[in-house]
Amino acid sequence: MTTNSDTSAAVTAVYQVTGMSCGHCEGAVSGEIAELPGVASVKAEAASGRVTVVSAAPLDDDAVRAAVDEAGFTLAGRA
Repeated sequence: MTTNSDTSAAVTAVYQVTGMSCGHCEGAVSGEIAELPGVASVKAEAASGRVTVVSAAPLDDDAVRAAVDEAGFTLAGRA
């Protein structure tokens, strides 16, 4: 999980990611998404496949999809 304490004007989005099965998977997905500009925090949950992202502004879905793909998983869409 990546965090930043200043999320006062933040946007929260929840994505559904397929293929995550463990903590390593969560870390891989979180790490790639955390590199996107404006991301304040990422919380991936393998059990549900949900990834919650807090960012300064809405993220481009294609950028999130590319980050998830880079981690080796598939973005199914917004949850």
